[in-house]
Amino acid sequence: MENERAGISGEMAYKYQIDMNCFPHGGTFQSDGYTTEEQKLIDETRKILEDPSIMVTATVVRIPVVGGHSEAVNVEFEKDFNIDDVRFLISQFPGNVVYDNPAEFKYPMPILSHNRDEVFVGRIRRDLSREKCLNLWIVSDNIRKGAATNAVQIAEYMAAKKLY
Repeated sequence: MENERAGISGEMAYKYQIDMNCFPHGGTFQSDGYTTEEQKLIDETRKILEDPSIMVTATVVRIPVVGGHSEAVNVEFEKDFNIDDVRFLISQFPGNVVYDNPAEFKYPMPILSHNRDEVFVGRIRRDLSREKCLNLWIVSDNIRKGAATNAVQIAEYMAAKKLY
């Protein structure tokens, strides 16, 4: 992306330019139309939550930012929920920051999470198309949180619980 912006040509990671573009392609396309990155997200969600019956779908979109993962997440619950309870529960989870005040233009963006360990959650709202559904926008620095920080936090948890 930075080489493209500077006019430096070279081997391209994708068929199309990355700079000033976004495209729905991450990984290799499979015969079912999903990419390997999308399938990984589906599989990892089921594995982490230890429930292979959880229905998950995903579309990976490459967007030219220096670092960060952003996800539009839709969750369907068995029971109705109070949106304020959801915000509170998310804020109580270690490492999460509820950054959600659209009236003041406060919502998660990759630039906010860059070089930070926290996961930012915002645009928390009911899905108007289905009952008992919730929409969230979640952003984190995928290098710090997705790799190094997760490993450290897991090790700290294991040490605190004497699971080593």
